[in-house]
Amino acid sequence: MIEKAPSINVLGTELKTCSTDPMTGFFRNGACDTCAQDTGSHTVCAVMTAEFLAYSKYVGNDLSTPRPEFGFEGLKPGDAWCLCASRFLQAHDEGCAPKVNLHATHERALEIVPLSVLKENELLD
Repeated sequence: MIEKAPSINVLGTELKTCSTDPMTGFFRNGACDTCAQDTGSHTVCAVMTAEFLAYSKYVGNDLSTPRPEFGFEGLKPGDAWCLCASRFLQAHDEGCAPKVNLHATHERALEIVPLSVLKENELLD
């Protein structure tokens, strides 16, 4: 049985929904919930940009091309997505990190990405 980690965000409050259109998350429940089986730590609620999508494709994770066989329509700029924490940090280090919804980013992301880095890329209303 998969045991989901508590739904707490990086600010220490209740984890908010990242996106239901497109449906995201390790559990495909719209939230960046995680568990021990989520080895990729899909915990950062990131808002896609054209620059980040091109970067992700370049480094081998094509998020923009539809894959209907997996029920994946492909992401476009403006879409929110539960991104692997290590990929987010890599993009940050390369200068092309997407913006982050801190309220929808799981606290487990902090095991990989410092809070200061997440805040530096915070999506502001």
